[in-house]
Amino acid sequence: MHDGPGPAKAWGGVFSVPTDERMEAFSESVSYDCRLAEDDIAGSTAHATMLAACGIISADEAEQIVRTLAEIGREIAEGRFPFSTAREDIHLNIEAVLTERIGDAGRKLHTARSRNDQVATDLRLFCRRAIDRLDAGLRELQRSFLELAEREKALVIPAYTHLRRAQPVLAAHQLLGWCEKFDRDRERLADCRKRVNRLPLGSAALAGSSLPIDREQVATALGFDSVMPNSLDAASDRDFVCELAFTIALAGIHLSQWAEEWILYSSEEFGFLLLPENFCTGSSIMPQKINPDALELSRGKSARLVGNLQALLVLLKGLPTAYNRDLQEDKEPIFDSIDTLEAVLGIAVPLVAGTRFNRERIAAGINRGHLDATSLMEALIAEGVPQRTAHETVGKLVRAAMDRGVALSDLSDDECKAASPAFTPAVRDALGPAQAVARMQSYGSTAPSQVAHQLARWQETLADKGATSS
Repeated sequence: MHDGPGPAKAWGGVFSVPTDERMEAFSESVSYDCRLAEDDIAGSTAHATMLAACGIISADEAEQIVRTLAEIGREIAEGRFPFSTAREDIHLNIEAVLTERIGDAGRKLHTARSRNDQVATDLRLFCRRAIDRLDAGLRELQRSFLELAEREKALVIPAYTHLRRAQPVLAAHQLLGWCEKFDRDRERLADCRKRVNRLPLGSAALAGSSLPIDREQVATALGFDSVMPNSLDAASDRDFVCELAFTIALAGIHLSQWAEEWILYSSEEFGFLLLPENFCTGSSIMPQKINPDALELSRGKSARLVGNLQALLVLLKGLPTAYNRDLQEDKEPIFDSIDTLEAVLGIAVPLVAGTRFNRERIAAGINRGHLDATSLMEALIAEGVPQRTAHETVGKLVRAAMDRGVALSDLSDDECKAASPAFTPAVRDALGPAQAVARMQSYGSTAPSQVAHQLARWQETLADKGATSS
């Protein structure tokens, strides 16, 4: 019998004293797992319908449950539902109000299930919806990069290794490189979704149920691909949470790399990019500052994503078989990771769309750094010079140009022929950043023909709004 403040506990029959208020405050999760309400109601609706189909509850009782759950769902959506921390979590909050309204029919809803398999189901439904939103967000970011690449498809820019000028590339080639990274993120989301989309409901606490339930019916109703085959594993598996957290963290790392590069490229020292000012902020003391804060925050938030992944892995590492209350701590990290990545994507898409390349600044400095050295080396190779010999020869020519502060193309034919008898007018045609780009021909290179092929492929890939990834 319940004694003391607060509502009776759904599990309180065996207890002789009420729960300490400090324990209630310490153990409640409804303050954050209320986000699972939509999924909890969906799962309960499917479960009640199945119980009726199996003859475990009556059709009338199922109809009352389903109708009242829908009413509760509307109240939650409109902010009118009376959440109580004394009822611990979203599941017991909904069930308690359901029972208050329809009596014993409500008390029958929890037949053949436990909060263990219930929360596992809710969280899978929540993560499945999140995956679909994140995939759509990444796709929109790919489209922003593709549109910028289309606008700048003829622009030649320096590319870097070790943050030193390396070779010239088409700006479109570099921009499409981000599309590739984000597509791998989308592939990982799609693959993760397969393991998310397995039904644990009906596993009950850990051993299943002696009642004649139909788990396949519930799986079909909720859109799951399959039913989890081992009840011990099903109720406690959180691999899918860790996998999603990893996938999100890696997408965040890609966004952080992009942000870092664009912070550099938009600085006065580089001057390659002009960021949209409505996504920048100023300084409270230096009037001239236009700071890339959206990019810096995008870079910084990746740390949260990595931290959430680590927290989830550490959470699981010492748990024995089946459900343990530790698993209550899985929700806040994955919720935060999902929210954070959505926030970054929400700012990245319009930021990319509003960014322009500073063509004049790029053109003024494109001849610095001897970006055509590799092109010259490969031209000598094409004339029969061994690669190592050609490399050494061009290195000496670069040193001569460096010492005089000139480009390779400024060296005379006599100087070049003195370095290598294979130097011909055809070899000289390899000099210059634009010529170096134009000479490329390998698959996947920055050759204009290859980039045109990549642009066409991405246009086709991203035109299908139903596609999960390429």
